[in-house]
Amino acid sequence: MQATAYTYDPETRTGSVLLDDGTPLPFDAAAFDAGGLRLLRSGQRVRIEVAGEGAERRVTFITLQTF
Repeated sequence: MQATAYTYDPETRTGSVLLDDGTPLPFDAAAFDAGGLRLLRSGQRVRIEVAGEGAERRVTFITLQTF
């Protein structure tokens, strides 16, 4: 699934993405670390994997989208 990086805190390695429908979805340090990223800027296109449904939905993996 693709999304757009929205927020990112380099100290905690947490942040949020915006899904293509505009829905914000937070990610934690474990999801950030799983993707092997070092830095993330707002507006970057990312590829994410999610788990759960509804309010329990969460990002489990985030990395840069490459074409």
